[in-house]
Amino acid sequence: EGDQIVTCDAVEMLACSLVSVSGSFLPTDICRLQRQTPGCLDRHASGTLGITMLDGPLKVGTRGSPLALAQAYETKRRLAAAFPDELGADDAVEIKIIKTTGDMVLDKALKELGGKGLFTKELDVQLLNGEVDICVHSMKDVPTWLVPGTVLPCNLEREDTRDAWISPNAASPSELPAGSIIGTASLRRQAQILARNPDVKCVNFRGNVQTRLKKLQEGVVDATLLAYAGLNRMNMTEHLTSVLEFDEMLPAVAQGAIGIQCREGDAEILRYLDALNHEETKLAVDCERAFLAALDGNCRTPIAGQARLVEGQLLFQGLIAKPDGSIIFETSRAGTPADAVQMGADAGAELKGKCGDDFETFFAGDDVAPEPVSSMSSKTTDGLGGYVEA
Repeated sequence: EGDQIVTCDAVEMLACSLVSVSGSFLPTDICRLQRQTPGCLDRHASGTLGITMLDGPLKVGTRGSPLALAQAYETKRRLAAAFPDELGADDAVEIKIIKTTGDMVLDKALKELGGKGLFTKELDVQLLNGEVDICVHSMKDVPTWLVPGTVLPCNLEREDTRDAWISPNAASPSELPAGSIIGTASLRRQAQILARNPDVKCVNFRGNVQTRLKKLQEGVVDATLLAYAGLNRMNMTEHLTSVLEFDEMLPAVAQGAIGIQCREGDAEILRYLDALNHEETKLAVDCERAFLAALDGNCRTPIAGQARLVEGQLLFQGLIAKPDGSIIFETSRAGTPADAVQMGADAGAELKGKCGDDFETFFAGDDVAPEPVSSMSSKTTDGLGGYVEA
């Protein structure tokens, strides 16, 4: 059990050895992971973790897209506000950009790349190796399993979770004429669109917000969808045509929520994150992720789920669908906040039962079609969800 550097391959191997038990995500027969950096994280003979105080800036790991950076700097701002004496100085918190597989490979659908951990694996590696102290994520990109040795104890207050519709040709997906092309890499969005308007076509549409808007402006598609929360965080809501209500487009699990991950047992960091956590958001996200975990959901499966507190009661809506929208199963729950995880797990089990004996076959069907040619098709990706300009 000597110290070891953790690699992306090791993280991927660990992901395959995890199971979900009653909403908790536990390792099965895996080696203990340790951080190599001396003096920062030591495993004592008793098995407990000992953490020293920070001896430099608090390092924040993040993807490099404009939206990811906006979320990282928002986290830095909130840390400074909550702990002005410790983290108020500009150099007390350092932002570190980490390139991920999901941002580097833009010419393939997410399903082709494997689905799980595409935007988090490289961040997990740097967190476990002690290169960063926390990682800031869009929660909808975080797998329901967490790499052993890490926890995700903090969600910032959630933004509006709805999807934004952007099109010069129609006010909503149902109003697009037959033969129209919608750019989206999301099977969840594709299934719900085709269920209401089967005469349109969905094509792969990858990249950061700015990249996708540029492709839309070139006219390679007639419309696209983005998370309204992302546009709002970057002050880019002038681009939206309309905001879609839940009955037209149920959002992704954990959409609109920012999550902050750290090493397990890191008392100093956990103290900081506890002050930032928004309990109502955390309850809703935990409920939704339990639903997703019960369905073993990822980027390859059309699944949507939303939970919210209304007058002290937790309300949940969820659905699963075939990729072509020909079948959609829906469910809902109401309960107390204390039952959040169980509610989500029960809802997931209900819908899984409706799929029949062969769960994987239910999700088989039309995938998102290849992306049409644009001015960026032959360019090299910059690893930040965009392309290198000539």
